Amino acid sequence: MSKEEARIAREMLMLSKYQAPRIEESLSRSESTIQPKLPDLNMMYDPEREEEGRELVKALENLTNPESQDAAHYGISKLYSELEVEIFARVSCTQYWKLNFLNKEFSQLLQSREIFKVRRELGLVQPYVFMFSGGDTCWTVFGQDFKNFRQLPEIPSDTCFLYGDKETICAGTHLIVIGKEEKSLVVWRYEMEMDKWIKDEMITPRVMYASASHGTNAFFAGGINISENGIPEVVNVAERYDSETKTWKAMKAMHKRRKSSSGFFLRGKFYALGGRNENEVYLTCGERYDEMTDSWTLIPDMLKGMMFEACQSPPLIAVVNDELYLLESWCNEVWVYDMNANAWKNLGVVPVRANAAYGWGVAFKSVGDRLLVIGASSAQPSNKTMSVYTCRPSEQMVWEENKHCCDGVQLDHFIRNCCVMFT
Repeated sequence: MSKEEARIAREMLMLSKYQAPRIEESLSRSESTIQPKLPDLNMMYDPEREEEGRELVKALENLTNPESQDAAHYGISKLYSELEVEIFARVSCTQYWKLNFLNKEFSQLLQSREIFKVRRELGLVQPYVFMFSGGDTCWTVFGQDFKNFRQLPEIPSDTCFLYGDKETICAGTHLIVIGKEEKSLVVWRYEMEMDKWIKDEMITPRVMYASASHGTNAFFAGGINISENGIPEVVNVAERYDSETKTWKAMKAMHKRRKSSSGFFLRGKFYALGGRNENEVYLTCGERYDEMTDSWTLIPDMLKGMMFEACQSPPLIAVVNDELYLLESWCNEVWVYDMNANAWKNLGVVPVRANAAYGWGVAFKSVGDRLLVIGASSAQPSNKTMSVYTCRPSEQMVWEENKHCCDGVQLDHFIRNCCVMFT
């Protein structure tokens, strides 16, 4: 690219921060087309940069000269392609599905994942909350402030899968949902760039596993596998899903067989915590996986002193700023883990009724530097819609309710599945 083209690129990229909100507003109104406008250079006028402005005009004249058009055609096309990516990288991901309907070029741009790569490079990655609540037939994805949302297409599965228990995790731009169809366990993958559901296969299909996402990968450990003769078996096998290659890779098996456990990433390591073994014995131990050595380390007594019941949900855990937090459903309290002492400290109550169904129906996640809890509000017992609260963890936990979230959508307070995608 010539100096003149590079100068144009710089000026146009400076304008991208002004163009992006306009395009996002157009997308949010579901306009069928977007008419790109050339930037008004007069709006960028600065007396102290008058000479630079004259050079820019001269460069434009050169590039539009018929004699130079052939030589500059590739550079201009590349410049506009880069500008498109820069602009759309600033648009909310909840609007990206509409790009598939603009034209073939935009659809290919989205499917190339270049937009998501640029978002990471520019530090524009944001959390998006995917939720499936009681009575719904579709997943709903929310922006960070819960004001922007949309419902995903229905999963093209059978009735057994729709109304049965499901588990989910995000990896990169993919939402993984695992459950049981009439004849077998099945994996469905939603691709944000394609806005469609695709059936997939794990190496060892299972449910009631521990899972956690880390960048573009998702990790799975333990769970219940259904053998060929239909007998459920608690397993200790583990595997990893790579959303970049859409492939599954086996990992070293854990020391313990466990089901109904929880997974998380803490200080660069994948953990599986709690659950029950093949003899229905509750496990207070955890296990830590090291990718470099493909090995597990057993951690005794991570949940020592906690109360367990047969109908209780897996541990409700979240990680914020490399600290592990647990929502203790019996008392509706948040606890923080001291890794050095292998002990938990009580930080106070949460504003949802986690104890109403033994921990089921409540979402407890991390969103950036905040804890997120969603469920039935303790302050409004008769309210049948979900309430959303966030809190920056500290010695004095102060929960803030998002009172203006989800305008235009009413979701049941019982959250069946919830996960967070960072993209």
